[in-house]
Amino acid sequence: MIAIGSDHGGFGLKQEIIAYLKDKGLEYKDYGTYTEESCDYPVYAGKVARAILSGECDRGILICGTGIGISIAANKFKGIRAAVCHDCFSAQATREHNDANILAMGARVVGPGLAVKITDTFLNTEFSNDERHINRIRQIEG
Repeated sequence: MIAIGSDHGGFGLKQEIIAYLKDKGLEYKDYGTYTEESCDYPVYAGKVARAILSGECDRGILICGTGIGISIAANKFKGIRAAVCHDCFSAQATREHNDANILAMGARVVGPGLAVKITDTFLNTEFSNDERHINRIRQIEG
């Protein structure tokens, strides 16, 4: 199951990603926001992070204006590795090398077509299980 969340700035792009997930038959849970009314992105970053940490969801997608703020908020949770990706190479690399469990994107940075491709890459790339990457993740987690 994929957890998805956004603030008001990411709401429109979140709707595009949800349409992609539905089209692919992928299970997801929308943690809000549900309107374009101004709201605080840390709330939704926390909801998605907690869903992953509890095991309710396997991976997450977070969207705000740039992807930066919402990823910083998510990364405050021990065990979360949220990566801002605005291209497919970064999405692939962060899954293979960092075992990232949350994809963050900026609705003011990427358009819907590219965002769908980035999402597809992130969801379909597995962690490499390379010992050097495992060691680095251990160092990050402290």
